[in-house]
Amino acid sequence: MPRFIFITGGVVSSLGKGLASAALGSVLQARGFKVRLRKLDPYLNVDPGTMSPYQHGEVYVTDDGAETDLDLGHYERFTGVAAKKSDNITTGRIYWNVLQKERRGDYLGATVQVIPHITNEIKDFIGSDNGDADFVLCEVGGTVGDIESLPFLEAIRQFGNEVGHNNALFIHVTLMPYIKTAGELKTKPTQHSVKELLSVGIQAGILLIRADREIPVEERRKIALFCNIPAERVIPALDVSSIYQVPISYHHEGLDDAVLGYFGITAPKPDLSKWENIVQKVNHPEGEVNIGIVGKYTSLLDSYKSLSEALTHGGFANNVKVKLTWLNAEIFEKDDGFHLLDDLDGILVPGGFGERGTEGKIRAVQYAREHKIPYFGICLGMQMAVIEIARNKAGLNDVGSSEFGKYGNPVVGLMTEWLKGNELEKRATSGDLGGTMRLGAYQAKVTPGSLVHGIYGSDDISERHRHRYEVNTTYKKQLEDAGVIFCGMSPDGKLPEMIELKDHPWFVGVQFHPELKSKPFDPHPLFTSFIKAAVAQSRMV
Repeated sequence: MPRFIFITGGVVSSLGKGLASAALGSVLQARGFKVRLRKLDPYLNVDPGTMSPYQHGEVYVTDDGAETDLDLGHYERFTGVAAKKSDNITTGRIYWNVLQKERRGDYLGATVQVIPHITNEIKDFIGSDNGDADFVLCEVGGTVGDIESLPFLEAIRQFGNEVGHNNALFIHVTLMPYIKTAGELKTKPTQHSVKELLSVGIQAGILLIRADREIPVEERRKIALFCNIPAERVIPALDVSSIYQVPISYHHEGLDDAVLGYFGITAPKPDLSKWENIVQKVNHPEGEVNIGIVGKYTSLLDSYKSLSEALTHGGFANNVKVKLTWLNAEIFEKDDGFHLLDDLDGILVPGGFGERGTEGKIRAVQYAREHKIPYFGICLGMQMAVIEIARNKAGLNDVGSSEFGKYGNPVVGLMTEWLKGNELEKRATSGDLGGTMRLGAYQAKVTPGSLVHGIYGSDDISERHRHRYEVNTTYKKQLEDAGVIFCGMSPDGKLPEMIELKDHPWFVGVQFHPELKSKPFDPHPLFTSFIKAAVAQSRMV
């Protein structure tokens, strides 16, 4: 039976519970343990698939086609353990499951209630599909005291009692603010938060205290006294210059020792050399490249969390710092914004939904193509590249995507059916939005001799998708005559997966999301190659 660690948060949101969970998981791995990480989200949406990026940040997609919370991206990047559908659940999904059981008569006429039916469903989720993991880390979204979190807190309280004290640990993440006028760090927010947690029957076993400066020993002892835990289990979680320094910092402060001590486990000291190598690259790059990201959600950078990390990983592979310049695509719908592209070493257009900003993206693609600047188009970014080339090189008129309206030449159109394994998936224009896209890992065939074949070094690849629209192969001949190389196709040859452009130093579009599989110690080859091309571009200027 695995041991369960529940990570809750208090005082304020955005304290970094997801990053804390990922970092702790990676350190436990480094000590020889197998880990599984999962997220309990308290919102009523069935999943984040239909939520605005401004509300929720990016949607992280798993190999098995789940649309999940962005924290699962942290889990995968830090531990290398592939996330699954069974690693993220929401209040909406829990209630959905319970109500379906009620309709089927599974409860034999019983009155369906939060306790025990909702809490039992949550406990079943926590205890299922854990494989051979030694530790299962469950992050509870939201903040203790939020009304929507109560069923989850009650469920983990019950679960802890059922598996026993020796098999369940509660880690509570809180904030210790520094009050400038008083010149002091204050312990009261942590005390109140722990008291709030106690009010629902949960005693924190370890406190992880976020602070922007060293926490004096006396203050740690004070917290331990008032919160009824040993002083060595009050762990500072201090601000660091890079998120990739967090595993090292947590080990230095004794978090993993406190966890193992709680469970009475001994283990070898962790080998954190891979994290030390990453931090070395962060702190001592050999150069810098400037990458412009032309998107529509640039006012909330969590909308592109995996993307920004993947670009950073590409920098690690090339020993350079990647400076990201975030550019709202709508700027380029006017003629006075193109000077912002002049000093870029590479241009990337990411995925997105809806028409807003698309004409600006198309014009940014045109700038990259005409000025021979390395260009990387991801999902919608590939579709915008195809539209730009169709308009300005293939000589087609009235060109666009059926996502945005009716065009005489819809070079991008809605997919109505596609193969998933041996099954035919079908979609209708009038269907539900949630969970109806081409989601998860799909195979693709790569054209030998192409640029991307050299990048991957393989004829066959698997990448994660999240889209409804696809390049229309009706126009394949016209696009090829305009210099487009269809260098990656679905195994049945019907769906374009990758394109590149002749007579350009580096111009690649992909229908999938390679950023979802990039890790700091295993950068995705497309990002490695893109940053390498940007380095070459920077030396030409």
